Amino acid sequence: MDPVRHLKISICVLALLVSFGTFGYIAIMGWNGLDALYMTVLALSTVGFREVHPLNDSGKIFTMVLIFFGVSVLGYIVGSLAQIMFEGQFHRIIGRKKVEKAIAALDEHYIICGFGRIGALICKEFAAKPLPFVIVEKDPAIIERMAQDGHGYLVMRGDATADDTLLKAGIKRAKGLISVVTSDTENVYITLTARGLNPDLFILARSGEEGSELKLKRAGATKVVSPYLIGGSRMAQAVLRPNVVDFIEIATGHEHMELQMEEILIPPDSGFIGETLASSGFRKETGVIIVGIKKQSGKMGFNPESHTRIEADDTLIVLGEPDAILKLDQLVRCSSCAEELIKKHRRGHDGHQHNHHNHESHQHDNK
Repeated sequence: MDPVRHLKISICVLALLVSFGTFGYIAIMGWNGLDALYMTVLALSTVGFREVHPLNDSGKIFTMVLIFFGVSVLGYIVGSLAQIMFEGQFHRIIGRKKVEKAIAALDEHYIICGFGRIGALICKEFAAKPLPFVIVEKDPAIIERMAQDGHGYLVMRGDATADDTLLKAGIKRAKGLISVVTSDTENVYITLTARGLNPDLFILARSGEEGSELKLKRAGATKVVSPYLIGGSRMAQAVLRPNVVDFIEIATGHEHMELQMEEILIPPDSGFIGETLASSGFRKETGVIIVGIKKQSGKMGFNPESHTRIEADDTLIVLGEPDAILKLDQLVRCSSCAEELIKKHRRGHDGHQHNHHNHESHQHDNK
């Protein structure tokens, strides 16, 4: 058991003993409250002062019982304090309080349940982004190893299937939860618990065994991923389509900085809502390639035409250099930039259409 918990229990027992002793002296000896409390403290502390009033036989027996239990509890408290002070527990308690304070300050974060091989890779990707996240892990050996590695991740020890653990991890304020513990049964329980605490939460769950994907979705998982299925498919594609796999690795891996594939959300207050891709000037101003657009309904459109309309909460799937992607992300959030860019590119687009129309008319006249 945690030494701090030992100490808390001991203090509670001591408080009960004081109350028991006080009321015992009042009942047995007929003393007033202050005298009874004073005698109880004397007995428990074993300092050896004289009794407040002479004791009868019942009072002497009661005092002996009280001293016996008092010495035991006080010895236990001293032992717990020594363990806290001399085994480095004091520093751990301070560190734990800092972590709890940092977790309480998180908002729109992700909760990662389990720090195995997959959980460690997810944390690495999130830290590189960076995205705010907290890890929930119940194995003390793993937590100790994480502390020694010095990642600096926010870690909370606890069982992710328990309501209290997820509430302490800030599930009510979280943006998403990722359950990647090794047991599919635990993943199902974690998903059920998380969905019950936050019905609108995005939940990504790991599926290890065949048939568990359906159970996880029934439990409330938004998306289920099987690492073995993805790994097998990726290995096969590396042989069948090696160049395609190389391109995907370059576009999606953060270690390749020359080219990135990202998704950019169009905010509801963006000045580009209602415009087309051509009149927005996204491509010309930034040089990114818009690979697809995912609508709020979930419908995905690949290789959109230039006349495709931009709507609120659309997600642009873009490919380009990191600086260009960052510039596009800033453009969609800049209300003052929208009007000027739209005028500029709408004139250019209209002029292009006008020239194209004149060219077609000229060809028709020649005929």
